[in-house]
Amino acid sequence: MTEQKYQRILLAIDFFEGNGDVVQRAVDMVKRYAAELFVIHVNEPPTPAYGADIVTWGSQVYEINEQVRAYKKKRLAELAGELGLDEQHTALAEGRPAQCIHQFCDEQNIDLVVMGTHGQHGLALLLGSTANSVLHGSGCDVLAVRLKAD
Repeated sequence: MTEQKYQRILLAIDFFEGNGDVVQRAVDMVKRYAAELFVIHVNEPPTPAYGADIVTWGSQVYEINEQVRAYKKKRLAELAGELGLDEQHTALAEGRPAQCIHQFCDEQNIDLVVMGTHGQHGLALLLGSTANSVLHGSGCDVLAVRLKAD
């Protein structure tokens, strides 16, 4: 059996603490296979719990989301700089993380996704996680790196 040769690797990052191991694993895979690296972060906009919230809190939610988006754009640019990536190799998407990651993989012909997982237990396991959704809907391999608990 021959080993898979990955050519286009996607690092899906969430910017939570403890992602250093995930980034390092992606870098290691890129070096191992002399692959091209891409990075994506998906901003999942907050959704109000009740319809009335849209009317009373709409502008505040929009402003907060704009601030969050600006912060994440800055973090993505910093990470891209650390990894030596240009704009064509990074993406800040909006929406449901698994769907955005799947779409990016299809558009960029990604053959490996590297992402962190918190290791869901109990109710969270039943409801699923982003890593689980990416894994089960992906047309390519997924490497889920276990994040260390604090």
